[in-house]
Amino acid sequence: MPMLRGVFVPHVTPFDEREDVNWELLRELVHRFEDAGLDGLVTLGSNGEFPYLSFEEKLEVARIVREESSLPVIAGSTENSMRETIRLGKALLGLGVDALLVGPPYYFKPSPEELYAHYSRIADSLDGRIILYNVPKFTGINIPLDVIERLADEHSNVIGIKDSSANMGRITELLRRRGDKFTVLAGTADVMYPSWLLGAHGAIVAVANVVPELCAEIYRFLSGDHGRARELQLRINLVNEVVVKRYNQISAIKAAMEIRGWKVGRPRLPSMPLQKDAVEDIRKTLAEVGAL
Repeated sequence: MPMLRGVFVPHVTPFDEREDVNWELLRELVHRFEDAGLDGLVTLGSNGEFPYLSFEEKLEVARIVREESSLPVIAGSTENSMRETIRLGKALLGLGVDALLVGPPYYFKPSPEELYAHYSRIADSLDGRIILYNVPKFTGINIPLDVIERLADEHSNVIGIKDSSANMGRITELLRRRGDKFTVLAGTADVMYPSWLLGAHGAIVAVANVVPELCAEIYRFLSGDHGRARELQLRINLVNEVVVKRYNQISAIKAAMEIRGWKVGRPRLPSMPLQKDAVEDIRKTLAEVGAL
């Protein structure tokens, strides 16, 4: 299959008032993101609250997204144990997802050699494409570049990485080492355009839930109007600073989507809805960037 390119939305999981998954709203979300011009969806990512979903819920969420979407679908398969990661990965691939997004274990902190062994066994056990997920904000681990390079060299199905470190030096070095042999996707909105200028292939960013049209538009300007792309990057950065960094990311994204009129419900506990002053702060931000 061709290399995955473009902007993918790591979409939220809508819940109802009882914190059960709202399947009807999930179907509506898939089509909203398609209509916005995004290039694909990432289901069961951090913004999908995957640690709070049961195994059965994860499979049903992925099944519906795959069924409803005509775009590429990447599914998160991150568990603390290797065996559970493989079990979930096999089930997700059986549903027809295009690739798996696999983060490191996030309870016990493995050494670089243990990380390599963990990912290597997963790659050997799964008949599908794997995208590494580097997200130190949540896991406390920066997957070492040498481990990434070794995995890519030894496993043809380890095809890329979502790097959420927001470290341009690290992303630049990944691109220098791997070039077009490896998909590099920016994992934070504030480095999207700079990383693309250096050769990165796309992005998986939380703010695509909130301003999907801006995220789709900036990618279209990649080879064209750099002035317009710069303007869009600065607007997206403001949304990212407020929605992703200032408050609880899960709660803030859902609040922002509700402000835009997109029903997604409350987050699942222990995450809680934002206070009124925070919601108003987000409302003002969205108005400032022209998203209201």
